[in-house]
Amino acid sequence: MRASLSLQNISVEFPIYSGNSRSLKKVLFNTTTQGNLARDARDRITVMALRDISLDLAHGDRLAVIGANGAGKSTLLKVLAGIYAPTSGRVMASGRVSALLTASIGLNMDATGRENIITRGMYMDIHPRDMRPHVDEIVEFTELGYHIDMPVRTYSSGMMVRLCFAVATALRAEILLMDEWLGAGDAGFLAKARRRMEDFVADTSILVLASHSMPLLQQWCNRAILLEQGRVAAIGSVDDVAAAYESGRA
Repeated sequence: MRASLSLQNISVEFPIYSGNSRSLKKVLFNTTTQGNLARDARDRITVMALRDISLDLAHGDRLAVIGANGAGKSTLLKVLAGIYAPTSGRVMASGRVSALLTASIGLNMDATGRENIITRGMYMDIHPRDMRPHVDEIVEFTELGYHIDMPVRTYSSGMMVRLCFAVATALRAEILLMDEWLGAGDAGFLAKARRRMEDFVADTSILVLASHSMPLLQQWCNRAILLEQGRVAAIGSVDDVAAAYESGRA
């Protein structure tokens, strides 16, 4: 069965529990919304991270998610990964999801890197019996040496990226979600990671990639959406949506 991913009227709302402060109320005085801020029926101040997003992805789709910082790109990916539950709407996914998002998600900081290979795999819904045959290959790819048997809390951000990237790309995923977090690491590792990533993406049924790098999005994606204040402002080819984004910034 081929992978599929469907979002039906997805909204995500984060309450601001200190929202009774005079400064925030002043921002919202006599208004219903101000950017991503809103006031609900109970007079609580909330951040509307995503607003009524509907989207259908099928086998072969490579979706670029474009938008300014704070537009909702990372929130959308976390909803697709099951990290955030939508306030309203439905997410339906068919196929195993692999998410290369914030490097520290799914790690036990007091466990060793080797132990976290299994832990991170479980977070990705991979059973330990399926992950164990890949442990040696993952360890070799990370090039962490003796650090692999040290607690992850002793790792630099680049070392955590190495570990999480190696785990996330060890087993084929039908649906791959990627945020722009691979910048940590030395040039040699990044070159090796790019080669591995190209092979991994080629074997993936659906890709969702959020990035500010237009050349990267044009290389890997065949569709795009533009997010503005949590809403889909444009949808189409990568070139057309990128042009809409750039024209809005001009």
